[in-house]
Amino acid sequence: MAHEPQGGEEMTEEVKQLTWEEKRTLDKIVDSVEDPTHQKILLLQLAQKQYGSLRDEHMRYLAEKIGTSYTDLYGIATFYHQFNLDPPGRHTISVCMGTGCHVKGAKRLMKKFQDILAIKVNGTTKDGRFSLKSVRCLGCCGLGPVIMIDEETFGRVRTAQLEGIMEKFE
Repeated sequence: MAHEPQGGEEMTEEVKQLTWEEKRTLDKIVDSVEDPTHQKILLLQLAQKQYGSLRDEHMRYLAEKIGTSYTDLYGIATFYHQFNLDPPGRHTISVCMGTGCHVKGAKRLMKKFQDILAIKVNGTTKDGRFSLKSVRCLGCCGLGPVIMIDEETFGRVRTAQLEGIMEKFE
């Protein structure tokens, strides 16, 4: 990890690697937040929405821009599960782990996904095809266990169906 700029130091090498378009976009994100120094979560949410994940160089630039440390933003990004430090896959698989789905076998679905995809929860396959997430509730408890791939919901899912469901998503 490169050191953080202190006082009047110049930006780190990572920040210099940003394109002028990225800097301009990040500047617009900072300008869109009423009080970015105190609304860091919103700032990170907007950056992630723009780029799909929070890259180190983006967080370093934002930190310098709002007068905080990279470590401060990194701490927030790693504390809250909503943030991705790695680029997401083309498709996001969400496995509902809410009570209704849990008692109907969601844990087995999650284990099977991990085995098939060779990744852990919050991971992305090497080919960038899928990201795997655990979610608390998808709002259709009567159909449990439930998974969602991108915006498509699948109910009463069994482990034997998973590979067939995933085939629909290239």
